[in-house]
Order: sequence, then C-alpha cells, then structure tokens
Amino acid sequence: MAILWRNSALAHRHAEIGGELGDWNGMGTAWFYSDSEERGQEDYERVRTKAGLMDVSGLKKVHLTGPDAAYVIDRTTTRNVEKLMPGRAVYAAMLNDRGMFIDDCVIYRLSVNSWMVVHGTGTGMESMAAAAAAKNVAITFDDDLHDISLQGPVAVDFLEKHVPGIRDLAYFGIMQTKLFGYPAMISRTGYTGERGYEIFCQRKHVVDIWDQILDKGKDMGIGPVQFSTLDRLRTESYLLFFPGDNSETYPHENGDPAGDTLWELGLEFVVSPGKTGFVGAENHYALEGRERFKIYGVKLEGTTRADEGAELLQDGKKVGHVTYGMYSRINKHNVGIARMPVEAAKPGTKFTVRNADGTEIPAVAAEMPFYDKDKKIRTAKG
Repeated sequence: MAILWRNSALAHRHAEIGGELGDWNGMGTAWFYSDSEERGQEDYERVRTKAGLMDVSGLKKVHLTGPDAAYVIDRTTTRNVEKLMPGRAVYAAMLNDRGMFIDDCVIYRLSVNSWMVVHGTGTGMESMAAAAAAKNVAITFDDDLHDISLQGPVAVDFLEKHVPGIRDLAYFGIMQTKLFGYPAMISRTGYTGERGYEIFCQRKHVVDIWDQILDKGKDMGIGPVQFSTLDRLRTESYLLFFPGDNSETYPHENGDPAGDTLWELGLEFVVSPGKTGFVGAENHYALEGRERFKIYGVKLEGTTRADEGAELLQDGKKVGHVTYGMYSRINKHNVGIARMPVEAAKPGTKFTVRNADGTEIPAVAAEMPFYDKDKKIRTAKG
C-alpha cells in the first residue's frame, strides 16, 4: 500500500471533478478524472489543439543556496552548470557510481548563488545531499512551492493577457513575475512536446490561480487534464519516465542489477561535451558501445494500442517490451516506446506486439520522436 506523505493543496479540486488520487512520488495525484479511453483521448487532444492545465506538484523541488551550490549540482548532474546563467534552466541526468541513470531533473539558476533542482521519483536529492557534505551550501526540500503546468498551443495566447513579456520568454527560460496579483515563477518548460509553461507558486495561492486559469481560459478551450495524459503526450514526443521505461520495471534478462546507461536510453546528449568529474562519469564514458538493449520507437498497425509492458516479439520470440503505447486520432498513428535488442533498433525492423489479452499486432521499429520531430513547436519564438 502506498504511503502518501505529501499532499497537494489542489487535492479537493481534483476530487470535485472526479479525480482518483493515486500515489506518485509520495503525493496523492489525479491520475484519472475518468479512466475511459474517450476521456484519455479528449485530454490528450485538448493539449495538442488548445491547452490543458494539470497539477504536477508531485515533482520534488529542491533549493540549493550558497557559494558551493554550483559545485554540488555540477558534481551530481551531467550538465556544465557554470555556463548556466541566472534566468535560465536546463534538463540534466543524474547517475550513480556505476554510471547508471538514477534520476532526471531540470536545473534552474535563480540568481548567482541560488538554484532550484526539480526532479522526479529517483534518488536525486539523496545524491545532492551526499555531495554537499562539508560544503558551504544549504539544501532545502520545498513542498510549499506548488507547480501547475499549462501546456498547448493557446497557452501563450492566454498568458500574454496576464503576464507582460511572456511571448519573449525563450525555451527553458525563467520569469519572476506575478499572476493574478500573486508572486509566481513561470518557466517555459514541460513534459508534453508542446509550447508550454510551468507556473510555480505558493501553496496558499495555487487554488485561486488554478481556478482563475480555468475560468478565464474556458472560452479558449483551456480545461483540466488528468495526470495520466502525460503518458500519451510523452510517448509521441520521446520523453522518458523513470522508472516506467527502465530496468527497475523491466529487469535485465541476463540477471544484471537494475540500472540503465544513458547510451541505452538515448540520453547521452544530456552530458555537456567534455564534462568529467560528475558522479559516474568514468563508467559512463567506458560503457559507450556496450549497450545491452536500446530504447527505440515502434509503429503499430491499426488502432489497437500496445498495453503498458506489452511483449515485443521477433520471429515468435520475446525480445523486449513496449513500455508505453498510444494511438492518436488527430495524428493518425499508433506508436510506442520500446526496449529492444541493439541490432533491431533501426527503422523498418519487423516485430509483433503482444498485449496481455493475447492480441498480436504487427509493428516496425521507427525513429522517435513521432510528433514535432524537429522540436519547432516547443521552441517556437514570438
């Protein structure tokens, strides 16, 4: 049984519209307002065509302040943070001593010696705390700070009515501002592949901000979307979810302990060129070319989507899993993220996907992302 040791101030709002609160990262999270396929498609299409508002306060927000804050982040993440200027953010990974992925995060540089690291369900904070020993840095976990995500093509049209200069905010930029008279930090980040924004605010203000966005944005098509919508959006956009796509969920066939390399996950790009000295660096570089599997895309025939964890078959033999699948009515494709043999991870390799009920679906390997391949939508200017 899950132990919920964190709570969102929006929990009662989710319950009022049918939200089923389940555990994510220790917080009761609105995975579903309705678990029907139709509601899932509607929420997904809202984000792709209008804009959806979701509560992502289950992300862990960690503040690091002091002269050695940059050292701690540099030591525990794969990015060269000295090049990150105040007002900017960057996506990064965290590794263990074996060079295996343990978490991902977004690093926000708020000012010269003030940073915030927002991470998911891995052990990112523990890694930072270990690196902070005997250093001049304060580390604070902040659950008063709530995070709501407004994602979709009309998000910027809505926000520009209330936040001067929002159109000029660059991808992965940060703005310290106010929204509806409340202090807020808005970052041009998200987990959907759309042009979107994350709004960080105090617990005591988040309910009113949530309500006002939904009320004032209703005529623009803005509405609340359930947390599970992210799985459909991220699958199209090649955004991985820990541990859902990892060996913690799908153990290695050869009995290796849980742990995946950035080379296997296709995340090697998150290592700043030439960077050394971060936890796991030597093993990370040594593991290049020694992949045991590859994360790669699959395209399925028809409209029956792959189950979460569906078996991936080649010549009748199980060779991997589809970690998540989705069918899009608007983009007219049936796709999934898969763990497959290294030699099979190339366009056109033929597979069969077998769902839990025995349904078998022909499929082929395909490059990701399936949506906005050149990332022009999420990075658009003006």
